[in-house]
Amino acid sequence: MDADTNRPHEASAAPEVLTMGRLGVDIYPLQIGVSLREVETFGKYLGGTAANVAVAAARYGRRSALISRTGADPFGDYLHDALRGFGVDDRQVTPVPTLPTPVTFCEIFPPDDFPLYFYRQPKAPDLEIYPEELDLDAIRAADVFWVTGTGLSTEPSRAATLHALRARGKRGITVLDLDYRPMFWASREEARARYAEALPLVTVAVGNQDECDTAVGIREPHDAAQALHAAGIELAVVKQGPKGVLASARTSDGQPDTEVTVPPVPVDVVNGLGAGDAFGGALCHGLLAGWELERIMRFANTAGAIVAGRLACADAMPTPDEVEAAMNSGRISARDLGQNSGQDSGLEEAVRAR
Repeated sequence: MDADTNRPHEASAAPEVLTMGRLGVDIYPLQIGVSLREVETFGKYLGGTAANVAVAAARYGRRSALISRTGADPFGDYLHDALRGFGVDDRQVTPVPTLPTPVTFCEIFPPDDFPLYFYRQPKAPDLEIYPEELDLDAIRAADVFWVTGTGLSTEPSRAATLHALRARGKRGITVLDLDYRPMFWASREEARARYAEALPLVTVAVGNQDECDTAVGIREPHDAAQALHAAGIELAVVKQGPKGVLASARTSDGQPDTEVTVPPVPVDVVNGLGAGDAFGGALCHGLLAGWELERIMRFANTAGAIVAGRLACADAMPTPDEVEAAMNSGRISARDLGQNSGQDSGLEEAVRAR
C-alpha cells in the first residue's frame, strides 16, 4: 500500500517484504486495567506476528505479502478483508477446512503486564503450511523474507519453514524473528535445537534477551550477538527492554562491521504487545532503504514505541511521517499517538478512559 493511502500495489509486482507464519484474530478489551472476567466490550483486530510485520511494512509503502492459513469460517474471511484493507497481498493465505481460525484474547494492565490467552486448538491453521504448497519463486524473489520461531514449533510448518529457507539460499535479506512463545513448545531445549537448524539459513536474527537465550543459550546482549554471528548471522538485533536495542553487523564473510546500542524512546505504554512487530516492519523498511545501522534502529525503536502507546497492533502501525516526526521531537506525544487513522473510535475512547 502506498504510504498514507489505501491503494494496494499492483498484484503482479514481486513483494518487497514477504512474511510467513502466525495469523489470527486479536480480541482486545476496550476497558484497560480490567480482568477479562469483568470486561464488557471488546474490539476485533487482525493479529499474529507475521501478519503484523507485513502490515507494518505496508504502512511504509512497501509491497507486502503473507504466507499463512486460516480456517474456512467468518473469522478467516475477516482476516482476508483486513489484509487487503491494509494493502497486504493475501493470495498465499489459504483455508484449512477442518480447523478454526485462531483467536487470541489479552488483558491490558499497563505499563508491563499483558497476559495472552491463545485459542489455537486443536491446532492453528498457520501451522498447517506444507512444503509442497509453497511458491518458491515468490520466496526467492522477495527482497525481504521473514519467518518466525513459532513456525518451527511443529510439523508440517517446521519442514515448510526450513524448505523455504533452503530454497531461498540466503538471498537478499532473510530474517528469523526468534519469537519464542513457551506455550507452543515442549521445552526451551527443543526450541534451541530447532532454531539451530534455521540460523545458518538466514542473514538476520531478531529477538529479546530471553529469545536469544533460547536460540544460543546466552542472555548478555553483546555475547548473544556474537553467538548469533557464529551461527551464520550477518545482522543480530537484541532487544533489551528499558536499555534499548543492540544491533551488531558483520560482513557476509564474517568480518566485524558495526555495533550500535540505541536507547529506548519514552512513551506512556498502553499495550506493549504490538511494539515488537512494529519494530520488525520498520526494520524491514530501513534495511530496504539502505540506511546506516544506527538510523535503522532509531526508526524501528520509535515505531515500536508509538505502537506501545496505542491499544491495537496491526491497526496501530504508524506511517513514515508519524515516525519521522516522533524521531525529530525525541519523544512520543499525544499527537503522535492519535494521528493514525487505523485507530477506531472504540480504541480512542478506551485510551482516553485510562
